[in-house]
Amino acid sequence: MEKGSYATRACGAASATSPLAPMTIRRREPGTQDVQIDVLFCGVCHSDLHQVRNEWQSAMPTVYPCVPGHEIVGRVAKTGASVTTFKAGDLAAVGCMVDSCRVCDECRAGTEQYCKTLPTFTYNFEDNHLGGVTYGGYSKSIVVDENYVLRVPKGLDPAAAAPLLCAGITTYSPLRHWNVGKGTKVGIVGLGGLGHMAVKLAAAFGAEVTLFTTSPGKSADAKRLGAQDVVVTRDNDAELLKRAATYDFILDTVSAKHDLNMFLELLKKDGTMTLLGAPMEPAALGVFSLLFKRRRLAGSAIGGIRETQEMLDFCAAKGIASDIETIRAQQINDAYERLLKGDVKYRFVIDMATLD
Repeated sequence: MEKGSYATRACGAASATSPLAPMTIRRREPGTQDVQIDVLFCGVCHSDLHQVRNEWQSAMPTVYPCVPGHEIVGRVAKTGASVTTFKAGDLAAVGCMVDSCRVCDECRAGTEQYCKTLPTFTYNFEDNHLGGVTYGGYSKSIVVDENYVLRVPKGLDPAAAAPLLCAGITTYSPLRHWNVGKGTKVGIVGLGGLGHMAVKLAAAFGAEVTLFTTSPGKSADAKRLGAQDVVVTRDNDAELLKRAATYDFILDTVSAKHDLNMFLELLKKDGTMTLLGAPMEPAALGVFSLLFKRRRLAGSAIGGIRETQEMLDFCAAKGIASDIETIRAQQINDAYERLLKGDVKYRFVIDMATLD
């Protein structure tokens, strides 16, 4: 365990029922392979809210104080003696993980997100340097091993790039894995933080994109983002029946409980539906829909470091970033309440310069 550390300001929760508030935390002094980053912007992910309120206690219980944030963009302040890929002044980014075992098959293959002993997540995970748990990007400063730091390409707005570190890679990875591209008919379920990135990316890959939503008011936005077709699924069985067995791939971004079976029926033979959302209750599944057309129901997490850098470079080349609303640190609790209501288009990003 390393002993050298420094104090920095952060915004975190003292308990599951406490509002987020300014606090002081400690970061390790940079080691030889470390990059110290002054955080400029941090995106607000729905999983931040779940973790802060200990809503995943059966799988990932929250340790308090909890400082969330895994969509981090900042400027390099200092580097360790062995760091070769970053220098002071560079724009850099940190996503959902800050380390992994590095020796298992997954880590060696560049899919650290599936590390066999779990990656070290950016917050609320065991901190092997200072003890306790890791603290995330709702803070003024963070120190991360250079192998888990991303380069922010020129042309990407730093604030709008922040959500790419989770919402961007979480949608990019399955689209790439299942070879979405020209000639592919793709359905995106839900238009929120993940869904709006999924529409943008699938369209940029050249796919024919349909958005499925329960909100009629999102049709214009969906088409602006790149969808050719929009289906309002509430009380609209006729529209769904017309599209039965016509999609190659469906990406379901919804975290609330909903009917998976009606979307499975939209897949062609050998089509795949991939889940990104994590509803708290188990889903009812009609298996005959899978059996009769050899359909697949899959899941996907984030991407590895190599794929995340690929995604950032792709977004820079295509002019893609997240649609954001920038907030002050003092607005974070209101932002969480708005997030619960879906009242954001489509990702909050904290300007960390506003943190006291």
